[in-house]
Amino acid sequence: VQLQASGGGLVQAGGSLRLSCAASGRTFSSYVMGWFRQAPGKEREFVASISRSGGSTYYADSVKGRFTISRDNAKNTMYLQMNSLKPEDTAVYYCAASSSAALNARMVMTTYSRYYDYWGQGTLVTVSS
Repeated sequence: VQLQASGGGLVQAGGSLRLSCAASGRTFSSYVMGWFRQAPGKEREFVASISRSGGSTYYADSVKGRFTISRDNAKNTMYLQMNSLKPEDTAVYYCAASSSAALNARMVMTTYSRYYDYWGQGTLVTVSS
């Protein structure tokens, strides 16, 4: 599967952005999907994930209550609605896909990047103070 992330940009603190991740190739609904981010000089970190059906989601504590992950399997697209953005949210955001059935059954495992098979190219989010 090929992944294309989009929707990044420059926003003031407190503002909102919606990221999209469009997938092509094999059946989108067979993948657990996730968002990760990497800030300058830091390691890539987990942001949020969503199960194959969209019925289960998982969030990093740092974004819980501010970000919402969703997916539209009919459109082969995943979204990340980001509200109340903070300067520390500045990073390149990557979408990723995993075909692991085990991951779908145990969402806590979706925080580990090594379980993902495919990655998008990243979209830059910059939050100014």
